[in-house]
Amino acid sequence: MRLISFTVERHASFGILDGESVIDLGRRLPSPHTGLAQALADPGTTGLERLAASTVDYLLRDVVLHTPIPSPGKIVCVGRNYASHAAEAGLALPEHPSLFARLPQSLVAHAQPLRMPATSEQFDYEGELALVIGTPGRNIDPAKALDHVAGYACFNDGSVRDYQFKHSLMAGKNFLHSGSFGPWLVTADEIPDPGALTVLTRVNGVELQHGHTADLIFDIPFLIAYVSRILPLETGDVISTGTPEGVGLSRVPPRWLAAGDVVEVEIPGVGLLRNAVEEDEDRNFNRPQQRPSEP
Repeated sequence: MRLISFTVERHASFGILDGESVIDLGRRLPSPHTGLAQALADPGTTGLERLAASTVDYLLRDVVLHTPIPSPGKIVCVGRNYASHAAEAGLALPEHPSLFARLPQSLVAHAQPLRMPATSEQFDYEGELALVIGTPGRNIDPAKALDHVAGYACFNDGSVRDYQFKHSLMAGKNFLHSGSFGPWLVTADEIPDPGALTVLTRVNGVELQHGHTADLIFDIPFLIAYVSRILPLETGDVISTGTPEGVGLSRVPPRWLAAGDVVEVEIPGVGLLRNAVEEDEDRNFNRPQQRPSEP
């Protein structure tokens, strides 16, 4: 089942996507179900299959998609989680998961534009598999970790490399609208083995990344258990699992994103996340200005 968050006719809601048909769960579930995360947290919503038989409310073309969980409590990302990516970056394999946080304002939904930062030319793509927590937990047993997953989505951990390396990881990973998440959440029952997925990234139709989640250094059950030892995982929390080799930084010459590019992250069985790149609206104000000529 595919679950979406969306706006239609100024009405923000969430629902089930069946083909091109949208069933509005926000209109059918009682208060306080104000979003998809809250609905996932309620044991009474486990009968989504019954609601999926409801009358169609909208068509997909009539709604504007949001990120699947518009305001997650935590977005935890994993760096260097594919050996091939660590090698292309000239970095050693980590002994423990290398975690960092992203903030919701740094992400856009499917079909919304990525913003090319005003102060950098080193804007990079990173296609990844993300998971969303359904059942909360602390100190989760890796053997039971997948029972805590509500579903999976595509993720583009867009990175501003000069800020990442010269300023801080936090800065390089959190520019406004520099990454994306979506287009929907595929429920965990449709992905019996998240360790058997292919992760593809294309820019302008050219495949630049082709990885397999079987090659993760730290697999998904381990990551869930590890993060849950640091902080309790709550319903709606997002964990993005790392990117395979092929990022723009490691190409010769580097392949930075530019205005007009179209980035696609595709994970067969999960979805296809597509975003065009646009210049930040303040970009021209941050370029060096020429001194006025003498009269």
